[in-house]
Amino acid sequence: YQRRVHGDRIPVTMARPNKLVLVLGDIHIPHRSIDMPAAFKEMLIPGKVQHILCTGNLCSKDVLDFLRTVSNDVHVVKGDFDEAPGLPETKVIQIGDFRIGLCHGHQIIPWGDVESLAMMQRELNCDILISGHTHKFQAVEYEGKFLLNPGSITGAYSGFTTDVAPSFALLDIDGDKVTTYCYMMHQVQDPETGLSKEEMTIDSFEYSKIS
Repeated sequence: YQRRVHGDRIPVTMARPNKLVLVLGDIHIPHRSIDMPAAFKEMLIPGKVQHILCTGNLCSKDVLDFLRTVSNDVHVVKGDFDEAPGLPETKVIQIGDFRIGLCHGHQIIPWGDVESLAMMQRELNCDILISGHTHKFQAVEYEGKFLLNPGSITGAYSGFTTDVAPSFALLDIDGDKVTTYCYMMHQVQDPETGLSKEEMTIDSFEYSKIS
């Protein structure tokens, strides 16, 4: 479903020991974008999320340093424009009951193809595969596994298009279930002024691990 955003926009876990995982990538600062949308950046404050998973193409040490102020547990894989040494091509992280695979996605041909992504998921032996590169949000349950692409949090242009809606994802992990929230920024026309303005929407997706 899709709904208008209110409040601080980050789910607040109360009595349940849930784990919140920020998923983002294809940042491309400063080469393709100056910064994240202000409304997104205001949400990324210390203490809100326990883990950060990044699909790469940060392109700046400053971005990595910023992410480390948001969470102490930051995992990043190497994108095709990343020059920082030591970043892995792929990584598998255990969070709660889920094995989560992480890769940038430029290695997967055709880019963004579900069957090709599923091959990578099987290779990494993970429950959830997170990839990027296309700069387009995608959430698909396929063959009992979950394939997620958070898109580009800055809305940086890609090899596919210059019309990219900024987006990122948040995983709310509760036992063998995960709720994925997609935060996306749209340009809409103000009916009163006729001017363009930003509007954020949230889509949510449910996935349960098959025993």
